[in-house]
Amino acid sequence: MLDYLLRNGLISSQQHGFLAKHSTCPQLLALKNCNIVDVYFDIAKAFDTVSHVELMHKLQAYGVHCSLLSLIADFLDGRSQRVMLPGGTSTWKPVLSGVPQGSVLGPLLFLLYINDVTDLFHDTVSSNLFADDIKIYMEIENNSQTVIFQDYINAVFDWAIKWQLKINIINIINVIICEYHCVRVMRPLVIY
Repeated sequence: MLDYLLRNGLISSQQHGFLAKHSTCPQLLALKNCNIVDVYFDIAKAFDTVSHVELMHKLQAYGVHCSLLSLIADFLDGRSQRVMLPGGTSTWKPVLSGVPQGSVLGPLLFLLYINDVTDLFHDTVSSNLFADDIKIYMEIENNSQTVIFQDYINAVFDWAIKWQLKINIINIINVIICEYHCVRVMRPLVIY
C-alpha cells in the first residue's frame, strides 16, 4: 500500500514522519530567509482520535477500494480496551476511533488521515509535517502579511475541527526569525 501511495504521489511531499529516508532535518532547513514567522502545531492524542468513518472516506479518495478497504475496516473494527489498576479492572469498552500505534499499518493510516492539511497552504505560506506535528511558515515583510498568516493559522484549526482532531494549544510554538539572526520564541500564541 505504501509503495502504491508513494509511486502515485499521494502522500504529501511535506510529510517527513514515518517514511524511509525522511527526518526532522527538512523541517529545520526550510528556514533560509530572514523575517520568517513559523508556527508549530501538535495534534493532541493524534493516533487515538482518528475517526474511522472519516478515514474510510479519505482512503476511498486515495483510490483504496474493495477488498483492501474492507481489510482496513476489519483491522480497525471490533477493537476494545480496558483499564487495569492494582485495585481492580474496568469493563471492556469498544474503541470507536484511533489507529493502533504499535502496528505497521497504524502510522500509515494516520499519515493519510492528515495528509490533506498541506492543501490549505498556497502562495507565500509553506508547510512541513512530521508525523502529528504541523509547521507553517511565511516571510513577513509588513503588518498586512500578519493578517494573511493569521488566516492560515485559523485554517489549521478549522481543518482540525472538520476532521474531528484537536490541536494541543499548550504545545503551539510561534518562532520569529528576523534579520541579524535574532530568534524569538513566543508562547502563548493568540488563537482566534
